[in-house]
Amino acid sequence: AGWMVIFILLFSSSSAHGDIFTSIGQMTDLLFVEKDLVSSLKDYIRAEESKLEQIKKWADKLDVLSAAATLDPEAFLGHPVNAFKLMKRLNTEWGELESLVLTDTSHAFISNLTIHRQHFPNDEDQTGAAKALTRLLETYRLDTDTFSSGELPDPTHQRANGNLKYFEFQLAKQRKAEESEGEEGEARKRRETRGRPPDYLPERKKYEQLCRGEGIRMTPRRQSRLFCRYHDNNRHPMYVIGPVKQEDEWDRPRILRYHDIVSDAEIERVKELAKPRLRRATISNPVTGVLEPAHYRISKSAWLGAFEHPVVDRINQRIEDVTGLDVTTAEELQVANYGVGGQYEPHFDFRRKDEPDAFEELGTGNRIATWLLYMSDVPAGGATVFTDVGAAVWPKKGTAVFWYNLFPSGEGDDRTRHAACPVLVGNKWVSNKWIHERGQEFRRRCGLRETD
Repeated sequence: AGWMVIFILLFSSSSAHGDIFTSIGQMTDLLFVEKDLVSSLKDYIRAEESKLEQIKKWADKLDVLSAAATLDPEAFLGHPVNAFKLMKRLNTEWGELESLVLTDTSHAFISNLTIHRQHFPNDEDQTGAAKALTRLLETYRLDTDTFSSGELPDPTHQRANGNLKYFEFQLAKQRKAEESEGEEGEARKRRETRGRPPDYLPERKKYEQLCRGEGIRMTPRRQSRLFCRYHDNNRHPMYVIGPVKQEDEWDRPRILRYHDIVSDAEIERVKELAKPRLRRATISNPVTGVLEPAHYRISKSAWLGAFEHPVVDRINQRIEDVTGLDVTTAEELQVANYGVGGQYEPHFDFRRKDEPDAFEELGTGNRIATWLLYMSDVPAGGATVFTDVGAAVWPKKGTAVFWYNLFPSGEGDDRTRHAACPVLVGNKWVSNKWIHERGQEFRRRCGLRETD
C-alpha cells in the first residue's frame, strides 16, 4: 500500500502516458507496483479460499446428514428435534449460506488494480518499447533468435526472455496504422525529418558502427600521445594536495576524462533530487524553435539549480575548479535517465549559424563547453560517440568527460558532433553542465580557429 501512494504521487506529477518507456529509472517503480498488485491478488485468493473452505465444511456436514435422513425420512422426522432443525436450516441457514456465497472478496483487489491501472503503460509505451528492441537489434547486429531467447551480455537479466514475434507484430500494426493516415501521416514524417542534415543516412551507419566499437579512427602514433596525469589546474588551492586524475580520451578535438570526480553518495543524492521531476527530454525544432519530444531522443531529464541542495552547488563548484571556466553563466545541471533502448542520435551542443535564436533568451552566448558526468555503469551499449572524428567514450560511474564546443575564435567546432548510443543492458544515468561564453573572456586563451 505504501508503494501505491508513492507511485501515484510520483507519476501524477512527472509522467504522461506514452512516456513511461523513456526512463528506466521511473520504470523501476512499476516493478514495485506490480509486486504490490501480486500481494493484493494473493490476499484475494486467500479470502476466496477461506470462503470456499467454509462452504465446503457446511456442504460436507449436510451431505452426511441428508444421506442418513433420506434412508428413512419418516423415522428421521419423527424425532421432533430433527424436524425443528430442518425448518431452521431451510429458513435461516441456507439464507446465510447464500449470503456467504454472494460475498464479494475481490473488492480490495479490484480497487487497488483500478487505482494503479490509470498509470499503467499504454499502447504508445508498448510500441515505443517494441521499436526500441528493433533498434537494438539493428544497431548492435544481434541475432534475433538469440536476442528473443533473452541471451544478452548481462547474464543476470532474469526477465529478458521475450516474444520477438509479438513485438514484430506490434511494429507491423503500427506501420499499417501510419500508412492508413495517408497525407496526415506523410506530413508528420516530414515534420520529424525536417532540419536533419542531408547526410543523415550515411552518418547513421557510422553512428551505429561506433556504437558497436567498430570504425574508431585512432592511429597508434596518435594513441601513443594520449596520457593519464594528475591535474591541479595550475595549482588550484583545492587540488594542490589532492589533484584529480585526468585522462586523454581523444586528441582532435581534445576530450578529457576525469576519474573519481564525484562520490557514490553524491550521485545517489542527485538521482533522488531528479527522479520525481523527470520529464520526457525534448529537442529544439530547428524551424519553429519550439521544444518538442523526438523519436530519436529516448530519455527523461530534470534540471537542478545550485540553490536546491548543497550537493548540486558542490558539483558546480568542482566543475569550475577543474575546468577553470566560470559556471555562474552556465545552464543548470541537467540530469538524464535513458529508457528502453535509450539513445540520442547525432547532434551538436552549440548553436549553429542556422539557429540564430538558440539560447538567445539566456543572454549568455553560445555553449562554449560541455561537461558530461556518468552517474552509472552500463553493462552493454550506451557509449558517447563522436561521428565526425570516429571516437567512442564508454560510460564509467563517477567519471566525467569534458570538451570545448567552440574554437577560441567563437566558431563552432563541427568535430564535436556526438550521440548517445542505445542502451542495450543496464540503467544509464548522466548529468550535463553546458558552460556558456559569457564570463570566459579571460579564462581561455584568445586566438584564431584551432586546427587540432
